[in-house]
Amino acid sequence: MLNENIRNLRKAKGLSQEELAIKLNVVRQTVSKWEKDIPTF
Repeated sequence: MLNENIRNLRKAKGLSQEELAIKLNVVRQTVSKWEKDIPTF
């Protein structure tokens, strides 16, 4: 699913959740919620 793809791609690029969040201009908690498939709305 999408949450697994996000996690796998992030790890393949060697990025932490914090580093990905900075690149996407979101907070780390948002990336965590995406990876856990928790709605962010």
